[in-house]
Amino acid sequence: MGIVYKSFDPVIRRPVALKTIRKELLEDAEEAETFAKRFRNEAQAAGRLQHPGIVAVYEYGEDSQFAYIAMEYVEGSSLRQYFERKVRFDEDDLVSIMAQLLDALHYAHEQGVWHRDVKPANIIIMSNGRIKVADFGIAHVGSSTLTQVGVVMGTPGFIAPEQYLGRDIDHRVDLFAAGVVLYELLTGRPPFSGTKESVMYKVCHEPAPQASVAAGNLSYAHFDPVVERALAKRAEDRYASAADFRAELLAAHDRPVSPTVSEQTLIRAAASPADAREASPPHGAERRSSQPGGASTPPHVSTMPTEMLIAAGWNVGQLALVEHSLAHFVGPIARIMVRRATRDVRDLGSLVQRLAEQLVSDSDRTKFLQQNAHFATTGLGKDTEPAVPLDDDATVIPGAVNVQTVPRGLTAEEIARAARLLAIHVGPIAQILVRQAAQPGVGRAAFLERVTQRLSEAERERFLFDFEHRL
Repeated sequence: MGIVYKSFDPVIRRPVALKTIRKELLEDAEEAETFAKRFRNEAQAAGRLQHPGIVAVYEYGEDSQFAYIAMEYVEGSSLRQYFERKVRFDEDDLVSIMAQLLDALHYAHEQGVWHRDVKPANIIIMSNGRIKVADFGIAHVGSSTLTQVGVVMGTPGFIAPEQYLGRDIDHRVDLFAAGVVLYELLTGRPPFSGTKESVMYKVCHEPAPQASVAAGNLSYAHFDPVVERALAKRAEDRYASAADFRAELLAAHDRPVSPTVSEQTLIRAAASPADAREASPPHGAERRSSQPGGASTPPHVSTMPTEMLIAAGWNVGQLALVEHSLAHFVGPIARIMVRRATRDVRDLGSLVQRLAEQLVSDSDRTKFLQQNAHFATTGLGKDTEPAVPLDDDATVIPGAVNVQTVPRGLTAEEIARAARLLAIHVGPIAQILVRQAAQPGVGRAAFLERVTQRLSEAERERFLFDFEHRL
């Protein structure tokens, strides 16, 4: 129901992240309004905060169909991604992360904003080693709140006991969640795990195992009192402020703390397969490298709408390679750029040239053309790729094909045309809507009814006319 674009502000000349939602794709009016309130709340909460450790919000806009937030574009990886890669931080780095986090939270609390969803997924470690706190969608702002009676907001395992118990809450719910983050940094595992129900019981009634014991590292014992106080069941037994939490953490560390995460620990952007092989660490390299265990980075693969591409005769394996190359310059939007370019050109050489024209930097344009020079005289490649319809969600890997049944009464070409025409009215989400409508056994009339049900009467008439008369 939403897309985040890496965009460019032509006036100030800076990249921005444009977070968008389509309200009409929500289940009902009440759900749409609730989500819109959270979306506005995120803009209001983060928009009033100007801190180097918090993702900045520049602008908010909304109409009957869309809502968007223009915010600071941040390059980096979330702390959750570090945990998923089994990266273990040394003491200096984990204290740096926590010190930066608590500094940002203290500032937010002083401005009357409680985040209420502090967790590793919302902590971004940038490529310069500094952190940013993101996603204030359920934050408490001043006297306003999104909390409803009987509703607990947050992420299980990070929700404070008083939230589960329906008691009054304040900024100390963020300190509890920060304590959970510290515990996972120390041990590599969360302090409370299990089903949602068991996690809720443990949070409210059972103390977490000592961090130094859970980590199997008694050298971390000096952090145990800090963790225990942060995870206290009663809010009044926790730190009074994030600044107090930070001060006691630094006192336990008892040596200077770096303002950034160390260079050797940072996860860097994925390199090309060839670069990854060349950059693979030697045998015996530390697991603290950005690729744990010394593994090379796997190549990026595509999730292009392959059914319509194959129907038009394109070689999806070759398109995946072009997309992979383009993604190094523009990021995930490469998928959409490649798909759109296939509408206007008929061979790979022209496709590469069309994509190159859309790159802003001369150097990027030159590099992209050099990387894809071997496609300059390549045609569609109908003879080298099986012309069978693929699942739109299937991973496109050169040489691999996943077969899907086309609905009775519909051709792959008609499905491709429907997606192309629907995108004029609803944007990239058209691909999803067409896939949902094109279920096996669905006839042509029923398919068109499903595809057009979200369009206005005028849009529906235009779509049906174009569908019958345009190829």
